[in-house]
Amino acid sequence: MSNWIREEYQKRKARSLNYQRARQKTKAMEADVPSGLYTKCPSCKSTIQMQSFVDNDFVCTVCDHPLRMRAIDRLNLVVDRNTFVEKGLGYITLNPLFQDGYEEKIQTYKEKTGLDEAYVYGYGEIFGAPCVIGVMDSFFMMGSMGSVVGEKVTKSFEYAMYKKLPIVIFTASGGARMQEGIFSLMQMAKTSAAVKKHSDMGLLYVSVLTHPTTGGVTASFAMLGDVILAEPDALIGFAGPRVIEQTIKQSLPEGFQRSEFLREKGFVDHIVDRHELKRTLARILRFHQEGV
Repeated sequence: MSNWIREEYQKRKARSLNYQRARQKTKAMEADVPSGLYTKCPSCKSTIQMQSFVDNDFVCTVCDHPLRMRAIDRLNLVVDRNTFVEKGLGYITLNPLFQDGYEEKIQTYKEKTGLDEAYVYGYGEIFGAPCVIGVMDSFFMMGSMGSVVGEKVTKSFEYAMYKKLPIVIFTASGGARMQEGIFSLMQMAKTSAAVKKHSDMGLLYVSVLTHPTTGGVTASFAMLGDVILAEPDALIGFAGPRVIEQTIKQSLPEGFQRSEFLREKGFVDHIVDRHELKRTLARILRFHQEGV
């Protein structure tokens, strides 16, 4: 072996050893940081201490970008303390199309989230204003709408009709649940019919669109509210922007399918900062009460 080849080989070997030592040092440092202590903002990529993130209503302390929330955190943020009474418990998600691994996946998400499905609803009060409130949890199979989610959404409207109360629903979904096929798609018509019956009684429905609200949920009850609110920079649409671009072979406008774009086009009534959301909902509910 010539001298220059031997020297080049030694240099590369040294670089490899240095890289391995650096990786081992990084892993050791990461191991010293407890899991869940920090999170990263998907917008500005800043690393945020989890406690400050929670204290700030799950909004980035650097760029004010709202991050996804669990259903229980949303309820704690909006509903008055000790007023929420959950309804619609005991539903069991079946496997109507006998999809391999579907039952195991549902069980895994149940254990991870502590929920029976991707939608929670019940009675609650917002600054003293009574209402039925429903929240989709995108951490449970991306908030996809299967038979149980569609049934619980419908039942929440029926419960609001029984109590003659307004209803507030926070949407966060990837759309219809593909593992249930047509059983999932039929929930679009089912939930839309429930909205119509609730509206015919002269009752108020406030829809709050959060990131992301897409697919069959957008094409049904999410966009049928008497008042449609949205959080800043939320992705709202039916098909995703990449799918649309590939279909029409054209570039989309900047900010397409974001809540600010939809407000300009008249699909959203108002964009509400998360810190102001509870007060805004309370004002809307009171206005409706006084008007009735």
